[in-house]
This record gives sequence, C-alpha cells and structure tokens, in this order.
Amino acid sequence: MRRSEFRVIQDGQESAHSDCQNPEGEATWPSGRTLRFCQRETPMELRPPPLSPAKRGGRVIGYARVSTTDQRLDMQLDALTRARCSKVFFDHGVSGAKAARPGLDQGLAYVHPGDTFVVYKLDRLGRSVLHLADLLTRLDRDGVHFCSLTEAINTATPSGKLVFHIFAATAEFHRDLIRENTRNGLLAARKRGAQIGRPAKLTNDQHLEAARWRQQEGWDMGRVMRRFKVSESTILRGLKRLAEV
Repeated sequence: MRRSEFRVIQDGQESAHSDCQNPEGEATWPSGRTLRFCQRETPMELRPPPLSPAKRGGRVIGYARVSTTDQRLDMQLDALTRARCSKVFFDHGVSGAKAARPGLDQGLAYVHPGDTFVVYKLDRLGRSVLHLADLLTRLDRDGVHFCSLTEAINTATPSGKLVFHIFAATAEFHRDLIRENTRNGLLAARKRGAQIGRPAKLTNDQHLEAARWRQQEGWDMGRVMRRFKVSESTILRGLKRLAEV
C-alpha cells in the first residue's frame, strides 16, 4: 500500500516524521503552518494518473476540506499528492456551506492564469450548486482550469467544459427560481394580510448580486459593504439565507 509521509514546518522549525528526503508537495494551513509530504511507492494500478499543467508554465494547485475537527485530511492529501499538486491549501473543520473559508480564499488568491485547481470531490469545493457554479465561473474568468479527481471533471478537456456550462446554466436557473419563489411567497402573504416586518435593507436581487460579487468576482466583504452601504451582518444573513433555499 502507498503510505503518506509528512514533514511539519512550524515557526521555522522542521519536525521530520519519516525518512522522506524529497517531498512531493506541501499543504498550507490558513494560520501559516506548512505540511510537506511525500509518498511510498505503490503498484501502478493503484495510482490515478498524475495531472499535467493545462498550459506551459502553469501549476497544479490542490484544495482539501473536512467539515469537522475530528475528521482527517489524509485521504484527500494522498489523492492530491498523486495528482502531483505542487501546493495544497485546506480548511480543517469548516463546513462547505460557509461562504468564507480561509484556506479556499488563500488558494483562489494564489492561482494565476494557466494553473489547474484540483479537488478530491466536488462537494469539497461547495455544497450548493449555486455556490459551486459561482466558484467555477470565477476560475474560468481568471483563466484557471478546474479538476475534480473523483468525478473525473477537467475543464481543460471538451467534456469538462461541457460540465462547466451545465453547472453555470443550472445556477442561473436556480437564481431565477429563488427570485420567483420569494416574490410569490411575499405576494401570497400580503394577500392573507400578513405583516411582513420592517423593510429589508437589501432586496433579494441585491443579495444575489452580493453573493455573485463575493464568489465570482472575488470582492472582499468590505467592498461589498461599501457598495450597498450596509453592515457585514446584513450581507452574511443574506448569504446564509440563499444557501438554505
């Protein structure tokens, strides 16, 4: 069996946990802690084929995530190492439903045109179709290819591009359904004489725009707040409500 070997770099000190002399890659915690890793040899039939950069000079960058602190990242790190990721960002104990994930934010800021962004499974990147499609749209706009190892999706290939366009169309359809259901629900409530409450600071369409700017355009929270002249809590409540619809 192929076995993970690790070297932990923290505060400038390296703690060797194996006799591995040539690490194949490294993973970076949001806190700045670095985890370098290599692998023992394993029979070829157990290895998924390694990835190559989509363009000359491009890099293969990985991202891993687990939702709870008692879960382990080993399986994802092993798969990303076999895919020859030169660097891996990850979030440990962070739900995929959260819009803000430090490791993912660092990874998205790190990649540049020509790179390939790799995850073990699609649900490691995002839980909802809307959020996932927004992230894929952002990567495509930035000239970064995307690959999911388990589903064999690679936007550098024609079939991968088709999957991307299907996700984008599905997300737009989902947005339209959210708008329609919200309007119909409010109309039905008013017809029953219900008091809806104090006027919302942002409309549903504005919350959708805020989500798009955060996830597709990569705006920071401060810029979104200044654009709508509202507090961070107002934006976060809207993003949470969209994730639950």
